[in-house]
Amino acid sequence: MDALPAPEAESPVMFGSPMPPGELLPWQWALDRLIAARTYWIATTRPGGRPHTRPIWAVWLEDGLWFSTGSLARHNLRGNPEVTVHLEDGDRPVIVEGMAEAVAGAGPLTAFLAAYNAKYDWDLVAAGEGVADSSGAAGPVFRLRPRVVFGWDDEMRAPTRWRFPGT
Repeated sequence: MDALPAPEAESPVMFGSPMPPGELLPWQWALDRLIAARTYWIATTRPGGRPHTRPIWAVWLEDGLWFSTGSLARHNLRGNPEVTVHLEDGDRPVIVEGMAEAVAGAGPLTAFLAAYNAKYDWDLVAAGEGVADSSGAAGPVFRLRPRVVFGWDDEMRAPTRWRFPGT
């Protein structure tokens, strides 16, 4: 598991124009919210081009956002791994854009399973090409390595775009 490089903060383009230089939020502000969130919303594209959005549970680890999801998202991600994930809070949003990649195997899933099971009081285990729980629900696991993250504080204060070098 390679940790993400530190992102560079800059003013984003909003409402069709670059935001004037001003206060930027620290990366720790976004990171704290990504770690603490319970529910995340993921947007993928169906094979025919239609959008698909759903809530998911996920955990932020040092190398990105990890999540497991059902077959529809798996089929979507197989055809187009580009995704957007955002938190439920529209007043202080954090929006992550990047590419999701499938991760399988007990070794690579160790940190994900420990963090996910502790966060959600769940019982996921590595199984086949993904994970399963005691109810029999199973699915693949994906890691989203961010390319860019957007966020702003209350009343759109300090809008910030964080870019990750090498992505």
